[in-house]
Amino acid sequence: MDIFKRISDYNQESEKLAWTGTFKDYVELLKKDPTPAMTAHSRVYEMIKNEGVEEDNGNKRYKFFEKEIFGLDRAVEKLVEEYFHSAARRLDVRKRILLLMGPVSGGKSTLVTLLKRGLEQFSRTEKGAVYAIQGCPMHEEPLHLIPHELRPDVERVLGVRIEGNLCPSCQMRLKTEYDGIIENVAVERVLISEDNRVGIGTFSPSDPKSQDIADLTGSIDFSTITEYGSESDPRAYRFDGELNKANRGLMEFQEMLKCDEKFLWNLLSLTQEGNFKAGRFALISADELIVAHTNETEYKSFISNKKNEALQSRMIVMPIPYNLKVSEEEKIYKKLIEQSDMKHIHIAPHALRAAAIFSILTRLKETKKQGMDLVKKMRMYDGEEVEGYKAADLKEMQNEFLEEGMSGIDPRYVINRISSALIKQDLQCINALDVLRALKDGLDQHPSITKEEREKYLNFISIARKEYDSLAKKEIQKAFVYSFEESARTLFENYLDNIEAYCNWTKIKDPLTGEELDPDERLMRSIEEQIGISENAKKAFREEILIRISSYSRKGKKFDYSSHDRLREAIEKKLFHDLKDIVKITTSTKTPDENQLKRINEVSKRLIDEHGYCPVCANELLRYVGSLLNR
Repeated sequence: MDIFKRISDYNQESEKLAWTGTFKDYVELLKKDPTPAMTAHSRVYEMIKNEGVEEDNGNKRYKFFEKEIFGLDRAVEKLVEEYFHSAARRLDVRKRILLLMGPVSGGKSTLVTLLKRGLEQFSRTEKGAVYAIQGCPMHEEPLHLIPHELRPDVERVLGVRIEGNLCPSCQMRLKTEYDGIIENVAVERVLISEDNRVGIGTFSPSDPKSQDIADLTGSIDFSTITEYGSESDPRAYRFDGELNKANRGLMEFQEMLKCDEKFLWNLLSLTQEGNFKAGRFALISADELIVAHTNETEYKSFISNKKNEALQSRMIVMPIPYNLKVSEEEKIYKKLIEQSDMKHIHIAPHALRAAAIFSILTRLKETKKQGMDLVKKMRMYDGEEVEGYKAADLKEMQNEFLEEGMSGIDPRYVINRISSALIKQDLQCINALDVLRALKDGLDQHPSITKEEREKYLNFISIARKEYDSLAKKEIQKAFVYSFEESARTLFENYLDNIEAYCNWTKIKDPLTGEELDPDERLMRSIEEQIGISENAKKAFREEILIRISSYSRKGKKFDYSSHDRLREAIEKKLFHDLKDIVKITTSTKTPDENQLKRINEVSKRLIDEHGYCPVCANELLRYVGSLLNR
């Protein structure tokens, strides 16, 4: 890649996006397409929708968030539909502060950062174009130039809504520079940018003694008072507060509830009326989406104070819990590790999964549903099928505890412990046992864990270890069965012959003697039991397989060993069970013979080529599973 050519292309693209004209030109542009005049809330919603929406079983998944936010589909759907969508339709929720409330390291800041970066990108597209009065410190909507009395007629002609007044700076410039002729006022296209302080503002609380309200609303430039003669002259005022600069876009309040009260008073008028007070001027209009974030403890302290009732009523609180899906938690750890300089150390398959299982177990709450334990619940949450339970049971469990996911081990702690395992000297690879050991060692150093929680968490580490043991055996099972693939296919065909005879009430002919025999119930059950098919469910399972075979046949396709995942798993488990002694001997023999060595090399090669292992962790896995089988 030619770096400087890319930079040059990017700069040229930015130059092409530049547009300048008069207010008259801008009105002509709106006649063709009124979308540039949309509100900040509408712009954010259009930006999210523009990336694509997928619907599955009545649930919506927004692609805008999926590269950075994992496992929070339900929280994100609620956020988009109940706040952004409603606010974009000018419902009253747009007059509320959006407060993201959740545990530490739960993704609140990431969510806001995504919105900010998204707005920057969206403003560079045709749909997200933003136009402002040229030279306005607040990048003002040019339609504010139209007098209030004329607005109803203009709104009908253009198909837009006009809200807000000219800022003091533009009011003065309209008189002094343009002699009140609004059609001559210069208009330009602006690109939203946090770095350039256009359309994005960020306020972070600091020491109340040193922080000034001017950080939000701008301040008087005392050096110019002698020149302009008055503090109420807009030319003597710096419109450079975060609320000024966030106009037309998004204002982020970091740890909002830690702010001094006087900083929050400005938000009362801004949220409800769309304006705020600054200096010796009339109320200044601002069209911006205010997003704040805080943790649960701060929020409970805030709502317990009666003095905060006015501001509390102007908030929409959106809980952002921890992710509760193991597979999504793995993605979080992968993302964080990829951002580090430790990518050269190989992480064995299932290492991050073991950590994820531990994390999710700490966040789940015991359900009252009969026969359902935390491990089954964890599997159902991750999209796995659990025998005896249906989708309705999953939904019921998800709605059982509103606060589920608001406590437990945070991703930051887990990644800190994985980092401690990664940083060891001369380490080429870490596996699940290394990660679980690091998690266990770190529990004593965790500042907020009680003695009771520590005991519970140690139990969860044991459960995660058992889950990993099962995965490790399965991995070796798959690799070994490959060496006996012909045996697996023979067993598969034999099972199909038997279930066909069973479902059709016919006999099976012995290939050697020609004798007609009843279907081999013992063989069929020995396979079905491997995947938990009960005696009552066997008939339905066998009929389902026959229906699948028939469907394949109608489409001219061959039903083979890989056509049904659950049946293939059952065959592999059955074969592995039959071969267990061979596997045990092969993996645990210190001095394998030529045949055993050949098989070990075949299995290692398959683990490396097809399952993501390196020579180090493949060898460790073989030794570990050998020790498990010998227990």
